[in-house]
Amino acid sequence: MNDHDQPGKVALDTHVTDLTITASEKDVLRRLGERVMALSMRMIEAEKKTLWTHKNTLKQSRPLILCDPEFSWREIIPESSLECSNVLARHWEHCLRKEIFWGEKMGDDRVVESRFTVGWVYERTFWGPDTSSVNPQTFLKDLDDLSGLQFQVIKIDRDATTDIVHLAREVFDRVLPVKLREQWYWSLGLTRELIQLRGLESFKRDIQENPHGLHNLMSFLRDGTLDLIAFLENAGLYSLNNEGDYIGSGGFGWTNDLPSKDYHGTAQAKDLWALFESQDTKDLAPELFDEFILQYQKPVISRFGLVCYGCCEPISERWDYLKNIPNIRRVSVSPTCDRTKMAEALQDKYVYSCRPDPSILTAANFDEAAARKDIRDILEKAKGCNLEIIMKDHDTIQQDPSRAIAWCKLAKEEITDFCK
Repeated sequence: MNDHDQPGKVALDTHVTDLTITASEKDVLRRLGERVMALSMRMIEAEKKTLWTHKNTLKQSRPLILCDPEFSWREIIPESSLECSNVLARHWEHCLRKEIFWGEKMGDDRVVESRFTVGWVYERTFWGPDTSSVNPQTFLKDLDDLSGLQFQVIKIDRDATTDIVHLAREVFDRVLPVKLREQWYWSLGLTRELIQLRGLESFKRDIQENPHGLHNLMSFLRDGTLDLIAFLENAGLYSLNNEGDYIGSGGFGWTNDLPSKDYHGTAQAKDLWALFESQDTKDLAPELFDEFILQYQKPVISRFGLVCYGCCEPISERWDYLKNIPNIRRVSVSPTCDRTKMAEALQDKYVYSCRPDPSILTAANFDEAAARKDIRDILEKAKGCNLEIIMKDHDTIQQDPSRAIAWCKLAKEEITDFCK
């Protein structure tokens, strides 16, 4: 299980104080930006946008693939390969080089976009006055005493944000449009916070020894999350995520179904995609998942336009409780799931977001035969479904970027052969 919050960008933008980017660093960034812009203008990028849009609006289209090496990007683009020295410039350089690798080498269906995105500068508390969202510690020792908890607070530094946006626009002037666009959270599933506050073993005991206290804590987390949503809406801080925005545990946001029909330029939750999951409780019996988790997620889920549900948990065991939630559009089918059962459940009514076995890329040796067998198994079991295949969850690819490229190539070959 990986931490998908992607705290690097938030922490960076929050703590960067040196905005002095040298002329040579600007030249590096501009040259990389020009390559990204050239890639984004290719006809194939427009074709991929159309395919993702069809996928998300449940129109028949071929299976799409994404390969995101996640934490293995450090092996594809090592720190030693970066030319810039300034912290912010290095971060931007790394982002651009990832785009270029995706566009020139990876060979999956990810769209290279003609934009450069920067986020808001902010600080965020973690359910208490002295706990940081960057490194929260388990601190709720007494489940019957929630007095030490507080709703999360986001403090925006608008001046610092403006400075970074202006700097980006100066660097990429007439090269790439700069967009202020923020993903404020990865998941709104509540249980990551629950486990961080109580700890996994305490949570398991709470179910048996203090279910009333656990219900109270889940109510608090639900209400605090709804409060966070209201704050982001009222402050005008939400950004639409209906383009090449990574959604949940797989796939992209391209869709004509968002924003809502009454959208007038300021995004609300109903205009957005959101992810919900409960991978931290993957061993919980389905009926207990419904009682202690899903019933608290539902009021939050209902606030959003479209929802992706699931990450690393066995969704096939929980689907009977999830299937009647109307705004679920994408369902993550991890290697822990019964692929056949999920195909029967999802059919062509949802996006079947299937995750291959990540060990194919992390193993000591890349086994092409095993990779092809896994792809064929997915294609055969998900026949007739609205399928996307998302290769992710990698802490290493054994210092071998070529295996990510090879996986994309063979996945495309298997899809082409299967769709004949």
